[in-house]
Amino acid sequence: MKRNSTMTAEQFDELFDRGEDISPFVDSSTIKRPGLEARRVNVDFPEWIIRSLDQESKMIGVSRQSLIKLWISERLQEERRARSKAR
Repeated sequence: MKRNSTMTAEQFDELFDRGEDISPFVDSSTIKRPGLEARRVNVDFPEWIIRSLDQESKMIGVSRQSLIKLWISERLQEERRARSKAR
Protein backbone atom coordinates (compact mmCIF):
# COMPACT_ATOMS: atom_id res chain seq x y z
CA MET A 1 0.00 0.00 0.00
CA LYS A 2 1.37 3.41 -0.92
CA ARG A 3 2.17 6.01 1.74
CA ASN A 4 -0.35 8.59 0.51
CA SER A 5 -3.16 6.16 -0.22
CA THR A 6 -6.27 6.05 1.92
CA MET A 7 -6.42 3.18 4.37
CA THR A 8 -9.24 1.91 6.52
CA ALA A 9 -8.77 1.22 10.22
CA GLU A 10 -9.20 -2.49 9.49
CA GLN A 11 -6.40 -2.42 6.90
CA PHE A 12 -4.16 -0.53 9.31
CA ASP A 13 -4.90 -3.07 12.06
CA GLU A 14 -4.13 -5.96 9.69
CA LEU A 15 -0.72 -4.47 8.85
CA PHE A 16 0.01 -3.95 12.53
CA ASP A 17 -1.15 -7.44 13.50
CA ARG A 18 1.11 -8.97 10.82
CA GLY A 19 4.05 -7.07 12.32
CA GLU A 20 4.54 -4.92 9.25
CA ASP A 21 5.99 -1.41 9.41
CA ILE A 22 3.08 1.01 9.90
CA SER A 23 5.23 4.11 10.35
CA PRO A 24 4.69 5.37 6.77
CA PHE A 25 0.97 5.55 7.55
CA VAL A 26 1.31 7.46 10.82
CA ASP A 27 1.52 11.25 11.04
CA SER A 28 3.86 11.62 14.01
CA SER A 29 3.24 15.38 14.20
CA THR A 30 -0.26 14.71 15.55
CA ILE A 31 0.62 12.02 18.09
CA LYS A 32 -0.18 12.98 21.66
CA ARG A 33 0.79 11.15 24.82
CA PRO A 34 -1.91 11.84 27.41
CA GLY A 35 -0.50 13.18 30.64
CA LEU A 36 2.91 13.83 29.11
CA GLU A 37 2.26 17.15 27.40
CA ALA A 38 4.83 19.73 28.46
CA ARG A 39 3.74 22.69 30.58
CA ARG A 40 5.95 25.60 31.47
CA VAL A 41 6.77 26.19 35.13
CA ASN A 42 8.90 29.06 36.36
CA VAL A 43 10.98 28.46 39.46
CA ASP A 44 13.32 30.95 41.10
CA PHE A 45 16.55 29.54 42.56
CA PRO A 46 19.28 31.23 44.56
CA GLU A 47 22.44 31.93 42.56
CA TRP A 48 24.44 29.23 44.37
CA ILE A 49 21.95 26.55 43.25
CA ILE A 50 22.13 27.74 39.65
CA ARG A 51 25.93 27.64 39.74
CA SER A 52 25.82 24.12 41.16
CA LEU A 53 23.27 23.00 38.58
CA ASP A 54 25.39 24.46 35.79
CA GLN A 55 28.53 22.69 37.06
CA GLU A 56 26.72 19.37 37.33
CA SER A 57 25.01 19.67 33.96
CA LYS A 58 28.32 20.55 32.30
CA MET A 59 30.02 17.53 33.89
CA ILE A 60 27.42 15.09 32.56
CA GLY A 61 26.88 16.90 29.26
CA VAL A 62 23.23 17.90 29.47
CA SER A 63 21.43 21.22 29.72
CA ARG A 64 20.45 22.72 33.06
CA GLN A 65 16.80 22.18 32.20
CA SER A 66 17.37 18.51 31.37
CA LEU A 67 19.22 17.98 34.63
CA ILE A 68 16.43 19.58 36.66
CA LYS A 69 13.78 17.49 34.89
CA LEU A 70 15.81 14.31 35.39
CA TRP A 71 16.39 14.94 39.09
CA ILE A 72 12.78 15.87 39.78
CA SER A 73 11.58 12.81 37.88
CA GLU A 74 13.94 10.55 39.83
CA ARG A 75 12.80 12.02 43.14
CA LEU A 76 9.13 11.63 42.28
CA GLN A 77 9.73 7.98 41.38
CA GLU A 78 11.54 7.44 44.70
CA GLU A 79 8.65 9.00 46.60
CA ARG A 80 6.14 6.84 44.72
CA ARG A 81 8.14 3.68 45.50
CA ALA A 82 8.44 4.66 49.17
CA ARG A 83 4.69 5.22 49.43
CA SER A 84 3.88 1.91 47.77
CA LYS A 85 6.23 0.05 50.16
CA ALA A 86 4.59 1.72 53.17
CA ARG A 87 1.18 0.36 52.23
